[in-house]
Amino acid sequence: MFLFGQIDMQIKLVPGDSAGTVLAYYMASDQPNRDEIDFEFLGNMSEQPYILQTNIYADGFGNREERIYLWFDPTKDFHTYSVLWNLHQIVFMVDSIPIRVYRNHGDKGVPFPRRQPMSLKATLWNGDSWATRGGQDKIDWTKRPFIASFRNYNIDACVWKGNPRFCRAASHVNWWNLNNFSTLTSPQRRWFKWVRKYHMIYDYCQDNQRFQNNIPQECSLPKY
Repeated sequence: MFLFGQIDMQIKLVPGDSAGTVLAYYMASDQPNRDEIDFEFLGNMSEQPYILQTNIYADGFGNREERIYLWFDPTKDFHTYSVLWNLHQIVFMVDSIPIRVYRNHGDKGVPFPRRQPMSLKATLWNGDSWATRGGQDKIDWTKRPFIASFRNYNIDACVWKGNPRFCRAASHVNWWNLNNFSTLTSPQRRWFKWVRKYHMIYDYCQDNQRFQNNIPQECSLPKY
């Protein structure tokens, strides 16, 4: 179990017709009011772009989905998917490009995963009730087996030993808590804006219908 740090994993996604499948690579606590940091890769029909959905649970509540189209074919080669998680922010990255930032606005009452240690998990499962075009495209079981590949993972994180103060301390060991990792750098901000401008297809912060014009509080606060 870990509390804060950076985790990198190289993944090659399910090739061909993967509609209805969901490859989930995520961190999760084991508490009922769980915290969770999710990468979810939503399969698609052959030759269609893969969708990457990210989500965050804090104190048992999720509903913070964002979706992007990946700008490359993730089934042809391995790409690196990373999470940097510290007291200040959670940053999702694809090949070192930040695609999502979730700031710690706990001082304003916004839930943030900062107390519960999490373990790393990976699953490949049937999500054809919702995953591809809202559930319109079902799994074609004649295309089985559906295979994704993982390699070269790196976990540089604070191993949970029951003392959150140790994991929250800024030091050369807990490098992710140092000030220069408290926000995005200028180049990272440019890449982040590029992803959101050209590749984002869903942002829960823009879904007024879903939230009945009561958009979550963090949506009106700074991203970095």
